[in-house]
Amino acid sequence: MTIAAILKHKGFEIASVPPGEAIAAVASLLSGRRIGAVVVRDPSGTLLGIVSERDIIHALVSHGAGALEMTAGQLMTRAVKTATPHTTVSEAMSLMTAGRFRHLPVMDQGMLIGIVSIGDIVKARIMQQEHEVDSLKAYVVGG
Repeated sequence: MTIAAILKHKGFEIASVPPGEAIAAVASLLSGRRIGAVVVRDPSGTLLGIVSERDIIHALVSHGAGALEMTAGQLMTRAVKTATPHTTVSEAMSLMTAGRFRHLPVMDQGMLIGIVSIGDIVKARIMQQEHEVDSLKAYVVGG
């Protein structure tokens, strides 16, 4: 199974903010949409970075309440790992586990087309395993 299959099922909506967005507004967006990260994009849509709940928590510990007045551009992770539609679920899981992050933007021909979370990856992997088990059961019963 590939990332393209996950996006086909979950959709291509991307929560994003401009680099000048205040962290208080980013936190509100995360809470309101019940999501764990947003991508930071410039006006042309180019991926600049990503801000996660974890980034905000670390900033609050380091800067106190003043962190809420910082901007997404100041707080974002700039070295963002990405996937393509052709990345397999196993490859994405390995990448996310090795990098210790939970959100993976998906790029296609230089354009941001979606984002998947570790929850999306785990759900896809479980579905894949259930399908394999069902196929094996059908083979044994039919054989």
